[in-house]
Amino acid sequence: MKVVYIACSFTTVWLIYSKFKATYDGNHDTFRVEFLVVPTAILAFLVNHDFTPLEILWTFSIYLESVAILPQLFMVSKTGEAETITSHYLFALGVYRTLYLFNWIWRYHFEGFFDLIAIVAGLVQTVLYCDFFYLYITKVLKGKKLSLPA
Repeated sequence: MKVVYIACSFTTVWLIYSKFKATYDGNHDTFRVEFLVVPTAILAFLVNHDFTPLEILWTFSIYLESVAILPQLFMVSKTGEAETITSHYLFALGVYRTLYLFNWIWRYHFEGFFDLIAIVAGLVQTVLYCDFFYLYITKVLKGKKLSLPA
């Protein structure tokens, strides 16, 4: 499964930079990613399970994943609307992360497994989606294009 996941990830990145390159709108993409990468890297060094290179990298990936949606949400907020397919994609990502919360509850209940770093990062990510969930349910599911109030 990990090989499939990595292959899908590389394919997605390749498609973004080749086939769909023309759809990129640099005029609206003003989010500074270093505001996400640098703090999450520092946090990974400070708060981790074991101060080893692999553990720090894993922790960094967990922290970065929890806030990685912010540039997309920022773009939707800045432009005031999103294409229907983008709205569905963001909703699917949010549902995936929300369902992951149930995975942690299941694992704790049946296996006694508890990973505070993953749980807190997942909660942060789910909270970031809450505003989008509300807009998605009240607008997109009713057949309207997602547009944000000014």
